[in-house]
Amino acid sequence: MHLETIPSRREFIAATAVGAVALTAASAVSAANTSDPTKETAMITSPAFQASDALRPLPFDPSKLNGLSERLVRSHWENNYGGSVKALVVVKKRLADAMGEKDLPPYVYNDLKREHLVRTGSVVFHEHYFDNLGGNGKAGAQERQTIGQAFGSFDNWEGEFRRIGAGLGGGSGWVVLGFNLHTRQLENYWMADHAHGPAATVPVLVMDMYEHSYQMDYGAAAAKYIDAFFENVNWDRVAARLAAASAIKT
Repeated sequence: MHLETIPSRREFIAATAVGAVALTAASAVSAANTSDPTKETAMITSPAFQASDALRPLPFDPSKLNGLSERLVRSHWENNYGGSVKALVVVKKRLADAMGEKDLPPYVYNDLKREHLVRTGSVVFHEHYFDNLGGNGKAGAQERQTIGQAFGSFDNWEGEFRRIGAGLGGGSGWVVLGFNLHTRQLENYWMADHAHGPAATVPVLVMDMYEHSYQMDYGAAAAKYIDAFFENVNWDRVAARLAAASAIKT
């Protein structure tokens, strides 16, 4: 998601205040696209096996985060996220080549598909993670109200999000606040790896709990990293994601 496409907080408030109208409009657009083959085709942006090795730039100055060092962030971005971007390019090329190998055993092909799943998840969640950093960590009144309505209170939500992260400390995984398009619920999700994201869910806030995201600064003290993460959340970005997700009609 690029900076120029992010709705302002005022736009977020308007979107959530007239959610029913937004959903009706999204449904109408979907119906219009379905009836127009040209528009439907335009939704597909690139071929299935196409991939780029270009890393998405950090949307913030890594030297200005609170409690997360520039050395840590740059290493995480370049080596872990960058490694998955490059691996995905290789895997997709191998998959494209394998399509023409009629004698290739299905179980060998599925080894590539497993890597495809893992690397895709790593790229997507890392990009969401870096994209929701760089803020002052202070949620606005509308975000607090919207999340609070889902969890009883904003503090209830944050407490559960932190608890899930603490449970992943010393291991691997992600914590995701997501909007489920099927159930129309805002929920926190536990993820043990890159491959098992929640079904029909748009990520709203993503926290990396793999040790590479904090070990350089905090060693095994995962709780201190979680504190630092919350100090740097870009809540305008979270608000924009929530507004966009709530406007999708399935």
